[in-house]
Amino acid sequence: MKHNLIYTNKALKDLKDLEKPIAKRITDKLYYFADQADPLSYAKKLKNHKYGQFRFRIGSYRALFDVDTNGEITILLILRIKDRKEIYNLD
Repeated sequence: MKHNLIYTNKALKDLKDLEKPIAKRITDKLYYFADQADPLSYAKKLKNHKYGQFRFRIGSYRALFDVDTNGEITILLILRIKDRKEIYNLD
């Protein structure tokens, strides 16, 4: 894997709350993104940094994440994983 994935406790809880096949599909896709030379080419930059810097789209689910700021991207910090209907209404 070219980039490391780190999940927050909330992201892990979000995954645990999903049905197992959906959670597996999401984690498989996140590992695919992390294995790419430029994972941000698959991401969208968010305008409201309250939720995170970027998001990955995985079907109807969104994975919000931040990246480290030490020059090159080496760590993708997965903040939350929710359905698109719920993800931007978090508190």
